[in-house]
Amino acid sequence: MPKTITTFVCLILTALSFAQVGGESTYQFLNLVSSPRQAALGGKVLTNYDYDVTQGLYNPATINAEMDNQLALNYTSYLGGIGYGTAAYAYTYDRHVQTFHAGITYINYGNFDGYDEEGNETGSFSGSEAALSLGYAFNIPWTDFYIGANVKLITSRLEQYSSLGAAADFGAIYINDDLDFHAALAIRNVGTQITTYAGSNESLPLEIDFGMSQKLENVPIRWHFTMENLQTWKIARPNPARSTSDLNGNQTNEKVGFLGNAIRHVILGAELFPERGFNIRVGYNFRRAEELRIVDQRNFSGLSVGIGVKLNKMRFSYTHARYTSAANTSFFGLNIDLQ
Repeated sequence: MPKTITTFVCLILTALSFAQVGGESTYQFLNLVSSPRQAALGGKVLTNYDYDVTQGLYNPATINAEMDNQLALNYTSYLGGIGYGTAAYAYTYDRHVQTFHAGITYINYGNFDGYDEEGNETGSFSGSEAALSLGYAFNIPWTDFYIGANVKLITSRLEQYSSLGAAADFGAIYINDDLDFHAALAIRNVGTQITTYAGSNESLPLEIDFGMSQKLENVPIRWHFTMENLQTWKIARPNPARSTSDLNGNQTNEKVGFLGNAIRHVILGAELFPERGFNIRVGYNFRRAEELRIVDQRNFSGLSVGIGVKLNKMRFSYTHARYTSAANTSFFGLNIDLQ
């Protein structure tokens, strides 16, 4: 056991030394929301340890026997006509070998009109990306800690350019059954490009997240608290629209202090009736709210609301997430029990 823990700590330290921020690496679709349930709880949840087989795509440590023969299909009508989705399945081999997990994430960017540098039409083109993952988790003997990993094969095609990559996700979760409390850590997208688009190697969108959740004792609510993008502390960027000018025309850019930067790492969520056939979910993503809000206008960016309904051996989920006053996103999901 000490050897296992030491290896895991080394992986954390290695990942921290390769800090990345969204928009500065390739295969950005790998960090998109993987299910309506996650979307409703703010976009990134690491601590759901139950039937939700899609959760294994984000934190492989949550792969467990309750996911056995569960199939999940999720689709999102994203911004700008982009469509993406995920599928996941888990199978428990036996009590000793336990559960294996497989999943796929894909995104279709649609069709575009192509033009050369002189403005002449070159015809239409499309773009799409996908990642196939295989995962496994196990309990560290005589402890309440579980660790897991996903390995992913990534393919991307943008116009005439294509790329192939490989990555791994590592996760750990602590489960206290007495307090119904979970705490989890996920290190995502540790990998590299196998083949590049045009000869230039790009980094993958490494992300480190930490989360906690607990079901309240006398109230049917499970709260969720997530800290995202811990690999890069300073993620806040000044918004040019919030710059100010004095009487002499001198401009002063927006200053984001320590608290403003810290709050951008936080995601909050709550699930009402988490163990029943009907669930209500709500979340708030502070980073999305700050980056997409309109100056001097309340538009509820960062807020997401969803429901879950169980019908016999199927669970249907829907989430509506608020981005801006002009752009909202709908998430649809179906979880099927194949037992």
